[in-house]
Amino acid sequence: MMLADRQAARQREAQGAEVHNAVRDTYTWVTEHTKTFNEHWVEEGRPSPYEPFPRYEYLVILFEILDANRIAWIEKSRDLMISWACVAYLTLKAMTTPECGVLFQTQKENKAIQLVKYAKCLYDQQPDFLREAFPLTKPTRDQPALSLEFKHGGYVSGIPGGADQIRSYHPYGYLNDESSFQPEAGECYNEALAAVKGKIIFSSSAGPSWYADARHDIIRNGED
Repeated sequence: MMLADRQAARQREAQGAEVHNAVRDTYTWVTEHTKTFNEHWVEEGRPSPYEPFPRYEYLVILFEILDANRIAWIEKSRDLMISWACVAYLTLKAMTTPECGVLFQTQKENKAIQLVKYAKCLYDQQPDFLREAFPLTKPTRDQPALSLEFKHGGYVSGIPGGADQIRSYHPYGYLNDESSFQPEAGECYNEALAAVKGKIIFSSSAGPSWYADARHDIIRNGED
């Protein structure tokens, strides 16, 4: 092998190791290799609208729970970045795994667009070597509002509430966000069990609803 060939091979090996280390787990990726955006950065006195995830211990635990379980139920409150974290977890799966699709569902289409926007931000805020390792079909600015597609066949899609919205998909992962505010959340859960082969995540603030009952294993009959 020529010297130039050996040098090129070593460079490819080093680049591969760098990519592997950057995406080896979700916590490493979100705290070291990408950034979120904060619409209130000026009011909060932040130096930039773009910052990495904070190094909070509960995020380590959250990602470990998502790794360990097919189905996760999350009760959240504001300012914990749980929606961002769940989007990041599934986006990383879609980005690094060929032909891996993930689905985000919320009550309204504009909120689903917001979650896909989170995924696009996380992709765009990566260093060049990661965007080059996991290229898109076209730049995020040219992708539809409700989708993010990778050249290797992975994708992120957003859909509004309703069990019928899930039936045309067979994704690896599914996030139902703000489940307490979705009247058909229970039917969506049943559809997800049939359609989703990997991770199923339901996340919402507490409140009287199917989600709150299901989260605490409460079964009600039709008269309750």
